[in-house]
This record gives sequence, C-alpha cells and structure tokens, in this order.
Amino acid sequence: MNVSVIITAAATPTAPALLLRPWCSDDVPELIEAYKDPALRRGARSPLESEDDVLRWMRMQERGWEAGDRFGFAVLETAQDAAPPRLVGNVVVKDVGAGEPCGEVGYWTAAAARGRGVAPRALEALTTWAFDTFAADGLECLELLHQVDNPASCRVAEKCGYVFDRILPSWPPTYPLDGHLHVKTAPGHGTSGEVRAG
Repeated sequence: MNVSVIITAAATPTAPALLLRPWCSDDVPELIEAYKDPALRRGARSPLESEDDVLRWMRMQERGWEAGDRFGFAVLETAQDAAPPRLVGNVVVKDVGAGEPCGEVGYWTAAAARGRGVAPRALEALTTWAFDTFAADGLECLELLHQVDNPASCRVAEKCGYVFDRILPSWPPTYPLDGHLHVKTAPGHGTSGEVRAG
C-alpha cells in the first residue's frame, strides 16, 4: 500500500478543509500535546503517557501500512493563512486485508477541535476511501465500536450512516464497559439501513 495516500474533506461554510495523511515523525510534538487531554487518555485503548509511548505508537502505524492491514491517518485542519495545517484528530481503518469481508474504523478528535464536525467529516472521508480501495478485495462492511458512556461517538456514527447493530459486553481491560457496535455496508451490498445478521 502506498504510504503517500492523501484524503481530503472539503471546507464547509463554517469549517476549513481537512487533510488526512499517514502519520509521520513531524507529528510527534502535536501528538504528545493532544494526549495531555485527560478525556482522550481515558478513552484510548493504549494511552500515550510519554514520548517513548508516542514513538512506539508511531512505529505501530508504520508497521500497519507496511503490512497492509492497518491504515492510520493524522487528521489536519488547513489554515486560512500561510500557517501550516494543524493536527486535530486521528482516523484508522484496520482488518481490511484481501478477502476480509468486514473491517473496523476508529477515531479521536483533539480537545481544541471538538464540537466543530471534525470527526464526522474525517470518518466520512475515510469510509469512502476504504470502500473505494478495498471493495474489490471483498470488503463488504465497516464496523465502529464505542463504549456506552460515549454518546458523542454514537452521534458521529449515526451522522456517517453507521447503523446501530447491538450492545457488546464489556471486555476488560480493553473495554471496561459495555459497548455499541455500529455497521455500515459498502455501496452495492444492501441498503444503508440494512444490517447483517449478528
């Protein structure tokens, strides 16, 4: 898989354009800053507490791209002036290897960017890219999981057409609380409201 993939989400009347690209070493300082947010650390499967944690996480992103089974993107907000784009979030699609009918998406938004529609716009762009890129290899649906105490993720899922499928039991330590499973089917694999049996 080409690690120079760039995905864009167009500007809206109230928000600048988003640029999604693979993570790189230049992102380390902003990623460390983003993970100072207690809410982000609390919701993360593997909180990044130190620079060493961040560097290990960056290596994991690189290995995912090399293996072709995990594609993590830094979400950057373009500036109106000449300033460089700034980090506002992360989106990832994983388990989308050849022959896999269902993959999984995830995301987070930096504290300063919450409430501005970053997550749904980035997730929508990622979803389109994933289906365009992997449908020919057998990708039929994408799953989105979140804990029940995260209603914001529920709203993002619904905005992006990920239909609620079922409650998942907790699975400590990864998921200490019950979760919601949302599913979105690829174009041509049933209607957007149709959910596979589970």
